[in-house]
Amino acid sequence: MGRHGTIAGRKASQDSKRAALFTKYAKAVTLAAKNGGDPDYNPALRLAIEKAKSISMPNDNIKRAIMKGTGELGGETLTELTFEGYGASGVAVIVEAVTDNTNRTTSAVRSCMDKYGGNLGTPGCVSYMFSTKGVLVVEKEDGMDEDTVLEDALNAGADDMVTTEDSFEIYTEPSTFAEVHKNLTDAGYTFISAEVEKIPSMETEPKPEDLKNLKKMIEVLEDNEDVQNVYTNSKVDLYED
Repeated sequence: MGRHGTIAGRKASQDSKRAALFTKYAKAVTLAAKNGGDPDYNPALRLAIEKAKSISMPNDNIKRAIMKGTGELGGETLTELTFEGYGASGVAVIVEAVTDNTNRTTSAVRSCMDKYGGNLGTPGCVSYMFSTKGVLVVEKEDGMDEDTVLEDALNAGADDMVTTEDSFEIYTEPSTFAEVHKNLTDAGYTFISAEVEKIPSMETEPKPEDLKNLKKMIEVLEDNEDVQNVYTNSKVDLYED
């Protein structure tokens, strides 16, 4: 199993949190649209729209989110926040959020980490344990050949690929992510997820007795509509039941 868990597990998790995802993805669209409302000239907006469509967000919702970002519609002022800290067993945690109320979001993240055996740290306390990479996850389907997918990925500009039980995880530099995504999409590939992510360069093995708290912490953080992404350096898949 790869770092992203099984395809079925990811889909089930998304389906169970669809309402919260609508809010999260709308914020992502609004934020991306601040750099231009035309997805043909704004790769970040194009990806945000694709993510919103992947969970069947209505087109009207997407249009309103874009108009908020471009200033055509009034709305809240959104701020990007990054939190660093530790979960139980000293597992490193990075939380990325987009919010219209910094105090509310900071309080919620701190409270959650404290409640489940962790603590919020200072900027830079764990980020050195992670590198930033573009990650495109392709679901394995009958007839797909690993060597062919790897060749296509490299030709598209990717750096590497990891094959898991049910997916191909394609890695890029952040600066080439949008180009690789477009090249592979044009080549006929579809993605379970396509994100610029924090990938741990060193991992921590949680104690078995801490797994329940770690999994609950991740669940509560991701249920928060301000939180966009949660990354950890746990060796254990925290998304498994």
